[in-house]
Amino acid sequence: MTESALRIEGLQKTYRNSRTGDVKTALKGIDLDIPRGSFFGLLGPNGAGKSTLINIIADVTVKTAGKIFINGLDMDTQKQAAKRQLGIVPQEVVLDPFFPVNEMLEYQAGYYGVPKAKRRTAEILEKLALSDKAHLNSRRLSGGMKRRVLIAKALVHSPSVLILDEPTAGVDVDLRIRLWNYVRELNRQGTTVLLTTHYLEEAETLCDHIAIINHGEIIASEEKSSLIGRLDEKLLTLRFSQPVTEVPAALAKFDASIVPPTGIQIRYHAREVSVGAILQAATQSGLEIVDLSSQEPDLEDVFRHLTRDAA
Repeated sequence: MTESALRIEGLQKTYRNSRTGDVKTALKGIDLDIPRGSFFGLLGPNGAGKSTLINIIADVTVKTAGKIFINGLDMDTQKQAAKRQLGIVPQEVVLDPFFPVNEMLEYQAGYYGVPKAKRRTAEILEKLALSDKAHLNSRRLSGGMKRRVLIAKALVHSPSVLILDEPTAGVDVDLRIRLWNYVRELNRQGTTVLLTTHYLEEAETLCDHIAIINHGEIIASEEKSSLIGRLDEKLLTLRFSQPVTEVPAALAKFDASIVPPTGIQIRYHAREVSVGAILQAATQSGLEIVDLSSQEPDLEDVFRHLTRDAA
């Protein structure tokens, strides 16, 4: 059995309006198990509960009920030891405006009791392309650079679990690639990564496990390949040697539509229909196939499908 880096049991969060007495439930008994060494994606629409969940793990929001374990350490009874296992990059950019970047990282390492001989300030700055900004204070940094400093601060004590809450918002493409190369390297070295992002293509590329949260509930949590495999719908596009103005009778039994001037597009479920059966029907129609392409579902398709159903 794979050991858990982060285990959440029955996590609830409710807010009460002090004026009206109305209660809003943000998290409805979340259960989540993040395997040690995984690159885990937590996805959900705006307002689904992602930030509330992250803030509770970070101990900046008080939970209503439930348990959280970090590498087996109980956040209620072993809080300090558990929090030392975590490196958290928040969504909001909050930095001390008066200290240079390198001093900020040195102080952060000192807060965690990292001896000077074991500090990795120069290495982290180099990996995040911040070496030339080391002696600047945060007021002189761009938004993307400030976000990278947040990531650097989260790494100074070599956490075993790294939580990234929308880390690439406002970061340009080249620096985003460099950042992900570094995070991948950390993951290969054994760091468990929990990523929340609205860039679903990032999650699909990076993550091996995916959980989807909607309306305060986990509606899916499994390996990425298994999750994408849930959506069995495929799209086959056929191109013919002559113009097509209507769907031939032989293809009418399928979910087929015209793609002018020479194409027909067919949606089908692989469990029910084979590509061979579609091609045989196309051949029977008397049309000469000159090209075909197949489109598989991706994470965005599955995400939209599941959140739509949950709504």
